[in-house]
Amino acid sequence: MKTNHIRLGAFFAMTAVIAGAFGAHALKRFLEPAQLDTFEIGVRYQFYHALALILTGLLRGHLPEKKLHTIGYLFLAGIILFSGSLYLLATQKILGMNLAWLGPITPIGGSLFIVGWALLVFEKQK
Repeated sequence: MKTNHIRLGAFFAMTAVIAGAFGAHALKRFLEPAQLDTFEIGVRYQFYHALALILTGLLRGHLPEKKLHTIGYLFLAGIILFSGSLYLLATQKILGMNLAWLGPITPIGGSLFIVGWALLVFEKQK
């Protein structure tokens, strides 16, 4: 489990850097400032929670394994729902799609982040 969280965190950190560079260089020409801001928020929260996934891997042995597993998957699902929906919402015009229905998905992802952090706050150490 430790290795999986660390590897997933590293993967999502790497892809956050790639997405950030892509947004700053390639998408800058095609997105309006508000859309670019939305995309950048997705990148920022992806990176924060990539680091949180790495943290969950490093906490192995300090907190119950089952709880860390749950926290890791909350962060993972949060990245996919929160950042993923923001990426798609920001680029929907470029993609030629109406993805407004994704709007309610974003706060679900944010809620998963909050629950993951809350579980870390209130979990007793071994």
